[in-house]
Amino acid sequence: MNIHEYQGKQILKSFGVNVQEGIVADTPEQAVEAAKQLKIDYNSDWVVIKAQIHAGGRGKGGGVKLAKNLEEVKQRATDILGMQLITPQTGPEGKLVSKILVAQDVYYPGASETKEYYISVLLDRAKGRNIIMYSTEGGMDIEEVAEHTPHLIFKEEIDPKVGLQGFQARKIAFKLGLTGGAHKEMVKFVTALYKAYDTTDSSMFEINPVLKTSDDKVIAVDAKVDIDENALYRHPDYAAMRDTMEEDPMEVEASASNLNFVNLDGNVGCMVNGAGLAMATMDIIKLAGGDPANFLDVGGTANAQTVKAAFNIILKDKNVKAILINIFGGIVRCDRVAQGVIDAYKEIGDIPVPIICRLQGTNAEEAKKLIDESGLKVYSAIALKEAADLVSKVLAEQA
Repeated sequence: MNIHEYQGKQILKSFGVNVQEGIVADTPEQAVEAAKQLKIDYNSDWVVIKAQIHAGGRGKGGGVKLAKNLEEVKQRATDILGMQLITPQTGPEGKLVSKILVAQDVYYPGASETKEYYISVLLDRAKGRNIIMYSTEGGMDIEEVAEHTPHLIFKEEIDPKVGLQGFQARKIAFKLGLTGGAHKEMVKFVTALYKAYDTTDSSMFEINPVLKTSDDKVIAVDAKVDIDENALYRHPDYAAMRDTMEEDPMEVEASASNLNFVNLDGNVGCMVNGAGLAMATMDIIKLAGGDPANFLDVGGTANAQTVKAAFNIILKDKNVKAILINIFGGIVRCDRVAQGVIDAYKEIGDIPVPIICRLQGTNAEEAKKLIDESGLKVYSAIALKEAADLVSKVLAEQA
């Protein structure tokens, strides 16, 4: 689950990480009041207005602006709030900005002595270990750094048995070229950052940039946080941070029905039980000459209501030309799924696209009989090859 920058900074601060302080606002008037508060607290004439959306590259799209007085604060907030912000990570459609963060100016006098770094904590799936990835080239897209200057990216593996060790935090600060007070501040920063990542069951904490100020403070100027959704039951306070307005509406609806769903760009809808079978089904669709329109795992307890919810979600995609249902009956019986398909079909009404239903496993023959005798426009299949051929057939008929 992605969260906003201001929420990520709240979490970081609760673990003792120094952050660029700020106040979130929904209106230009709130932004002005926030700026007044920041100027009192930090005695700076400048503030930063930052769009809050779930995407990086906000500055490149015009979503991050400096303001030197209250008039500019109101104008910048008016310009950013309500804009459709397009960044390299949003796609051409962009994202609507409904919140802004009015943040303190941390680039205060002595700017020639400041330095930006990149630090992230994430899981290296190949090694099964958390790693801290860091670079002296902060403030830039880490992908560009990796492509053009890979020798400037460093990684520190964390042994899960003992966690981050003191010598590792000191090594990171040393490799970043820090000495004296800045070195000590970076050690504290890295230690607190890793504790925040580990304790919150996160998939990633990315801080870009991490700023060393002119007086040797180390501050998180940005925060991109991804919390593992499978662990949210342990963190109801973090689960409450979810902003469904930032998510795909179809994926939000699927989540409400306990369906694992990812929206894609293809023309064949998928309804499958099990993530591995779902991936194989997507391969089948490609081999048949189509493109998967989604990843949809109905789980092991599919019933009429589950199938109906899945149908409703898939059919909201106007690009879908056919639906392939691929169920392996293990925990769930195929005949129960077949009856669910029939009941859902009748309840929804006329479904405008052909349905290929491949049921294999427990009670597969009974399921095929139910489908064949239903009188509905549903093609039944048992073998994968048969399902693929039917996908090719129905796509060809619509070409």
